[in-house]
Amino acid sequence: MSDRKPAGQFLDAAMELLRRVRDEEAEAVEAAGALLADTVERGGRLFAFGAGHSSLPAQDVVYRAGGLALMNLLAVPGVVGVDVTPATLGSALERVDGLAAAVLDTSPLRAGDVLVIVSLSGRNALPVEMALNARALGVKVIGVTSVAYAAETRSRHTSGTFLKDHCDVVLDSKIAVGDAELTHDGVPAPFAPASTVVTSALMQAVLATTAGLLADRGADVPLLRSGNVDGGHDWNGRIMDDYADRIFYRR
Repeated sequence: MSDRKPAGQFLDAAMELLRRVRDEEAEAVEAAGALLADTVERGGRLFAFGAGHSSLPAQDVVYRAGGLALMNLLAVPGVVGVDVTPATLGSALERVDGLAAAVLDTSPLRAGDVLVIVSLSGRNALPVEMALNARALGVKVIGVTSVAYAAETRSRHTSGTFLKDHCDVVLDSKIAVGDAELTHDGVPAPFAPASTVVTSALMQAVLATTAGLLADRGADVPLLRSGNVDGGHDWNGRIMDDYADRIFYRR
């Protein structure tokens, strides 16, 4: 173990994971960014979904200063973050068969759109069915997951498959099974999860790629500005008016 204190150990571990995804996932990030850019140019809509703590990176790219205005959150009641009581109910809902189909049937998703699904393990019924059903609708799917879980755990979906098996592009977060980077002789279990840090960085890297590609093609790049800078609210209002048919979080 490093002679650093736990805070330094965690930051070192997080930086090593970020280095790995930068070096090892560059091709997948480029492919995901290109898929989003192609969809924006064609007039398609963009959505992100995650359950539990995996919803945090999905939420981070929606209605975000400096972010792509067209990214919408596909919310599933009871599984967005820890917004239910008891919090364990959200985990239980992730394992319910048929929930994803009901959500998609009542969502604005349609053929030609893109859905980014964030699921650390990729093993629960909800993200697997979300990907399966979305692709059946003609929606392209980008999965952000830890591929290690497919090798070291069993799927909880009846098909025996994982999220990674039903995606057009897969981004591997490199997070170890269990999502805890540190151990200590006096602590009874591994601790210090890094999945949110790494997955959020992956999501922002994809959207940065999308913005760059759209600009290189001479296309419009519908970005939001901070409401805390002068003119930010007016700017955002114009963007939302211009792209009202593809923005759902203001309705």
